[in-house]
Amino acid sequence: MVASPLHTHTRHTGTFARHLLEMVVAMMVGMMVSAAIFFGATGLAAADAMRQHAVLFVVAQAFGMTVAMVGWMRHRAHGWRACAEMSAAMVVPAVPLICLRLTGAISGPICGAYCALTFGAMFFLMLHRRSDYTGSAFVLPAP
Repeated sequence: MVASPLHTHTRHTGTFARHLLEMVVAMMVGMMVSAAIFFGATGLAAADAMRQHAVLFVVAQAFGMTVAMVGWMRHRAHGWRACAEMSAAMVVPAVPLICLRLTGAISGPICGAYCALTFGAMFFLMLHRRSDYTGSAFVLPAP
């Protein structure tokens, strides 16, 4: 029996959405862990640490999100190319924000803008490589 085009499209859309949700969860876990470590290391309240150490906080967030996402992607059997591209989606958005903050063009915390940009970068990367995120690579291994 051959699957109908509508059934195949629905299955692929569901696989894409599941991977997107998994990546958002991985991002959030990475952010929370790296933030907890950062706040503990600085000994400052969250708002003070993000304001006084905006650049270092974004670097810590980029590291935490990248490690969590790559870890999950490897668990789901993605290749290193996909992991490297997703890592770039987490790191590249930090660069202009860090440059703007270091030059004084912007002030205050930059983590909110950074997180929004990383989500957008991840989403557009997934759209660009949609065949990587709608195939059978996301079938959970048998117990």
